[in-house]
Amino acid sequence: MSVDAACFHCGLPVPEGAEFPLEIEGEVRTMCCRGCHAVAQAIVENGLQEYYRHRTAMPTTGQELIPSELSKLALYDHPEIQKSFVIENDPHIKQASLILEGITCAACVWLNERHLQQLPGVMAVQVNYGNHRARIIWDEREIQLSRILKEIQLLGYNAHPYNALQQEELRRKGRSRDIRRIAVTGLSAAQVMMLAVALYAGAALGMDQSTAQLLRYVSLVLTLPVFLYTAVPFYVSAWRAIKSRYLNMDVPVSLAIITAFFGSLWVTLLGDGVVYYDAITMFTLFLLSTRFLERNAREKSVEATENLLKLVPAMSLRLRDGMQEAIAVLDLAAGDIILVKPGEAVAADGEVVAGVSSVDEALLTGESHAVSKEIGDQVIAGSINLEGPLEVRVTGTGENTVLAGIVRLLDRAVAEKPRLAKLADQVAVRFTYVLLALTLVVALAWWWHEPGMVLEIVLAVLVVTCPCALSIAAPAAFAAAGSHLLKQGILLTRGHALETLAKVTHVVFDKTGTLTFGKPKLHQVLPFGELDPDACLRLAASLEQASEHPLAQSFLEQISKNELHLVTEAQNFPGKGVTGLIGGRRYTLGNRMLSTLTQAQAEPLLDVAPGATVVWLCDDSQVLAAFELSDELRPDAIALMEKLREQGLGISILSGDSNAAVEYFAGRLGITDCRGALRPEDKLSALKSLQATGAVVAMVGDGVNDAPVLAGADVSLAMGGGTQVARASSDIVLLSEKMLDISRALRAGQATLIVMRQNFAWAAGYNFLALPFAAMGYIPPWLAALGMSVSSLIVVLNALRLRQV
Repeated sequence: MSVDAACFHCGLPVPEGAEFPLEIEGEVRTMCCRGCHAVAQAIVENGLQEYYRHRTAMPTTGQELIPSELSKLALYDHPEIQKSFVIENDPHIKQASLILEGITCAACVWLNERHLQQLPGVMAVQVNYGNHRARIIWDEREIQLSRILKEIQLLGYNAHPYNALQQEELRRKGRSRDIRRIAVTGLSAAQVMMLAVALYAGAALGMDQSTAQLLRYVSLVLTLPVFLYTAVPFYVSAWRAIKSRYLNMDVPVSLAIITAFFGSLWVTLLGDGVVYYDAITMFTLFLLSTRFLERNAREKSVEATENLLKLVPAMSLRLRDGMQEAIAVLDLAAGDIILVKPGEAVAADGEVVAGVSSVDEALLTGESHAVSKEIGDQVIAGSINLEGPLEVRVTGTGENTVLAGIVRLLDRAVAEKPRLAKLADQVAVRFTYVLLALTLVVALAWWWHEPGMVLEIVLAVLVVTCPCALSIAAPAAFAAAGSHLLKQGILLTRGHALETLAKVTHVVFDKTGTLTFGKPKLHQVLPFGELDPDACLRLAASLEQASEHPLAQSFLEQISKNELHLVTEAQNFPGKGVTGLIGGRRYTLGNRMLSTLTQAQAEPLLDVAPGATVVWLCDDSQVLAAFELSDELRPDAIALMEKLREQGLGISILSGDSNAAVEYFAGRLGITDCRGALRPEDKLSALKSLQATGAVVAMVGDGVNDAPVLAGADVSLAMGGGTQVARASSDIVLLSEKMLDISRALRAGQATLIVMRQNFAWAAGYNFLALPFAAMGYIPPWLAALGMSVSSLIVVLNALRLRQV
């Protein structure tokens, strides 16, 4: 058995006499310790050997968990500790946001996801390679969080609850490190360039050999910090890629720097010839600078997410027995009463129980105007109280707040890579292979034609055609557009949203809660049986207790909670209404599709105002009452329709409301294609019919009955005040609920696609144009470095224009 010099798992040297062998894919490999041996054995036993073929970096060493470590992990199973970072989707289904330390490449992400998904009880795992954040969903009846953390740690990684401030500190350190590298490279480049000018001028003006040699040696010394320190990240990345048999853009970059350095070193030692220290320092400086700018642009969307998390204060004032007590927000529970003073941030989601004030929700919704709040109104964690003190009853804390839900949707969008971005990555990889092959051909051709020019030509070709601009063309555009839209109150929750918005040809709207405010007012109660209007209203409000439909609140606000009947066997029929047993008798409340009695007994006798919605209350044998409700059109709905028509888009309304109400509002908006009295499956069928004609459909909705059609549309938008199901099913959430934001989002999608195409055209055009000139010797290495950097910079600056859309 041959013993590896380095540990096959972590790459560290194997101590003499401490080998731990393991057979992997038919070969015996050596590990440095029991920890790495245990990790490798777990990987093999779970059929995850592909990790070793695809990884591009070594992980940290494996760990053997001692009892003290296990006891620390067990603390994370405590409900009080989980309150800050765990959300309970169902009674036993939990979801947590974690940071994984030690992620070094895409294979690390693959390994963690595949290994955790094989654990019994783990329902979903999604790791974001960009910010190393993991979303894990598990069933606590089958597995505990401590077991999941233990498995992660056994793989050689560390996991801990996500903390925005901690993540910001890690990013700050990364920026400081990048700036330090740029500063060192800049100082070296400035000095080396001055010496290069002297060398170039001296060759023409007759500088003596000893002076030229001195300048070469000084240039060598000044270049060493660049070669040995600031360019090291390129070497490391290239080496990881080569080991994984997967070439990235850092391979030609590293090859260019190393070739130029050792070629120049050879010339320096010989004492005659051209050196390229100026090209090395300039190339490294420009490359570090453009990547720094690109990274900052990409991180803007991540920072936007974390800025939201920072809105929630750490402490709050809880009111108990007439006394105020300062308490950590993590210790708040549903039902607690908290005091929010003017100028303070609201610590948790809740309902105002005392006081009148206005609240600034700008960072959450993009709405610049303060929102008035009074008793009964809902407030959102992170919003700022501006005027008077408010007493708020807590309804949600930690991961159960609206704010946390927004962050989860943002995470999902960032984790999903758009199709164009994936295509750009594939093109960049293939281009790298082609570039290396062409470089070899060019080198052989010049070796045969003029050997003394080979180094200069090869260096120029490698540098000028670096595919950096191509690889950042799409990510830079998506990051800039996404962060700008979030500031406007438009939340992208899916990676493909912007790309698909640019192709939309038809927009479909729901009516209630979308084109209208979704807060219908009850105008009259028309009894048809023996019950008086108050008794009918009490029955209707009782049936609506568990409903999220906008009409439900119209009934509930009419009746005190103490007067509501106990309802059993309650059922919700999306697009129709609700049913339930009250006092052993079954009642239905809904539209004409829910009960056939309405058409036979009472509908012909009903006379309601245009645009009004009629809700019927029936028992098993008769119609008891009809309720007439009316909603108001959103003030900017008409302006939105005009803008959509100017853009040449088709417009339709698909609603579950009555045909009369739908036609009334469609007439006010100038929409000819409108259909009412539709069930969710009818809406989905109508949408599929539109798509069958070749239309790319955007659906705008807000309710539970819109969820299937939102999911079925090419791209979907949900109103921020809509139901949780609608927001979860949509690709975009309009936090501000401004109708004109729909037009803004469509324009942003079109502008993003245009910018991406411009970026791709520029990056590809530049590479194909520059390559033949570099191969023929018309572009010196220093100019190649400048051209490559300018190309990447143009792509980033062009993407930043999307902030003005």
